[in-house]
Amino acid sequence: MLDLQIILQFISVILLFVIFLMTPKRSIFGLLGGSKKSVVVDSCALIDGRILELASSGFLPEKILLPQFVIRELQLLADGNDAQKRERARYGLDVAKKLQELVGVNVEIDRSLFNTVAKTDDQLLKLAKRKDAFLFTIDFNLIKVAELEGVKVLNINALTQNLRPSALPGEVLNIKIMQKGSNRGQGVGYMDDGTMVVVDQAQRLIGQTVVAEVDRMLNTQAGKMIFAKLVERKQIPKAKQVRKTNQDDGFVSDLRSELNS
Repeated sequence: MLDLQIILQFISVILLFVIFLMTPKRSIFGLLGGSKKSVVVDSCALIDGRILELASSGFLPEKILLPQFVIRELQLLADGNDAQKRERARYGLDVAKKLQELVGVNVEIDRSLFNTVAKTDDQLLKLAKRKDAFLFTIDFNLIKVAELEGVKVLNINALTQNLRPSALPGEVLNIKIMQKGSNRGQGVGYMDDGTMVVVDQAQRLIGQTVVAEVDRMLNTQAGKMIFAKLVERKQIPKAKQVRKTNQDDGFVSDLRSELNS
């Protein structure tokens, strides 16, 4: 019975996705009636490239603003001596060109001048404020400054993290055991998003934080449940303790330092 429910849910998701693909691409921001109808894109986001998928799917505001000073920034890198930065800057310029070629996406080169502002980061923030626009970037330091300045940021790295499953089979979790489970020996804890985690042989450890390895996940009408097994810390391979992200702060920092020097 449970398998049938999962299959029906899966079919429903597929049908909704097909309907979405057949619908004319219109920004979800426009559909929601948001006040901010444009987004300012920085060089790091263009070099990252994932903005293409978001734009083509309609998950960006109606107007994408490519500042002329950002294009110039990429051009300087593309003409530079560093082979790696030159290659990635050229890719960023290719992404900008592909954005312009997307059907149903309004891309505008913004030629605003900020002669009294030296740093690119500050120019991006001023432009976003002037246009009452979002700022699309993956630059960690710029994101923090934007938050302080009251500029709303679209961060694809945060989006990726939020959309990933709560846990994957084989992943290691730190879970505080809050109560006993329905079966003998089981302990129950909860993740930050409220997902219930049932840990075998953890009933005796109620009140303690344990290390557990995810065995399987189960979707029910009440929500997701994770089943895990108790493990010793010394048994955990180092590779399982690290969650990798797409963020590339090292390159971003080097890029900013070179351009602002």
